[in-house]
Amino acid sequence: MTPRWLLLLYRLSKRLGVRVLLGALLALLAVALAPLFQSLIPDWMKDRFGADAVTPILSILATTMLTVTTFSLSVMVQAFQSAASQATPRAYRLHLEDSTAQTALAAFTGTFLFSLTALVLFNAGLYSKESAVVIFFLTIASIVAVIGAMLRWIGHLSVMGSMDHTLERVVESALPPLERAMAKPSLGAALPDRALPSDAREVPASTAGYVQYINLEALEEKLAASEAVFRVTAHPGAHLVPGMPLGVLAGGHVSPEEIAECFTLGAERTMEQDARYGVMVMNEVAIRALSPAVNDPGTAIDVVQRLERMLMGLGCPEEAPPDFPHVQMAPLDPQHLLEDGFYPLIRDGAARPEVISCVLSAMKVLRRAEWPALAAAAEVTRDYTFAHAEAALTVEADRRWLETKRDET
Repeated sequence: MTPRWLLLLYRLSKRLGVRVLLGALLALLAVALAPLFQSLIPDWMKDRFGADAVTPILSILATTMLTVTTFSLSVMVQAFQSAASQATPRAYRLHLEDSTAQTALAAFTGTFLFSLTALVLFNAGLYSKESAVVIFFLTIASIVAVIGAMLRWIGHLSVMGSMDHTLERVVESALPPLERAMAKPSLGAALPDRALPSDAREVPASTAGYVQYINLEALEEKLAASEAVFRVTAHPGAHLVPGMPLGVLAGGHVSPEEIAECFTLGAERTMEQDARYGVMVMNEVAIRALSPAVNDPGTAIDVVQRLERMLMGLGCPEEAPPDFPHVQMAPLDPQHLLEDGFYPLIRDGAARPEVISCVLSAMKVLRRAEWPALAAAAEVTRDYTFAHAEAALTVEADRRWLETKRDET
């Protein structure tokens, strides 16, 4: 499992400001280290690639990159806000982690800062003829980098903020935790297959928020040292307030405070370990599409089909000895996945035959899944869909159609 400091570093690396800051630092580093390479410059280059050749290019770059950066940032924010209003506010946070947008802004900002700083140093007389040659070739490298970033950025702008792009971002973020849940059921912890002793005690949460991450490796180390067992009841995604239990501790001499240190709680749900969160976000997109303000059942149908493909491709959970035998945790329940992904959608779309038909088709497919528990959950969801549709459909022709769907699925 990932240590907490590495988790925080990973989260920082996905922030827009961090990548832009790294681009700026790289630009400043290039300007500062340029004089160190002046001894490698042959004499014939000094006159051909001197300050007169490079300063006009730097002036053009400094002017244009500031404009491009400001324009790109405004377009990006507008596109992300549009996606949040059309899909779900949770999609906004996913868009902010868009690596293409971050790389483009970092390239534009870094090139602007490089050009501006180099011009200042040239005007201050701090660069020799040899250093001017180094700056010239660094400027050419910056232009190549900017052209590459701009070509990617132009292609990205054609889809950024669209519903298709938003759904792709959600699926890309939702799939890895689901796959990890299949590869390591219970995140590598042991299954809670036996009752804990009567003297087992609850470990309360010290702060409020969602359970974002459980450092099972550190937890196992603390428990193994004192031969204690801890059963996790607050799974990733659970919302807690101070005093609510994180789990139950039995045996050993581990303090509740040491156990609580292995849990990372925050104000927002995240997808590092929360396999249900991505499915819930996709459901939110479908519900927004079915609202009277949007009235877009086609997007809801698209969400259902994407969920169907994603869940059907999971396969069956792998069976392996637990990596953390002193930690017990219940595995991912596919019934919860279907409740998060389909139940609110079924309730809101019960009066729409086209939506109900797509849901029933998805349940027919999922009932043939390799994962027996998922197939059983799909059967329950199918019955739930029929119950809501029967209550919502008032036109006799629609009710007859629903009876034919019952026979088909």
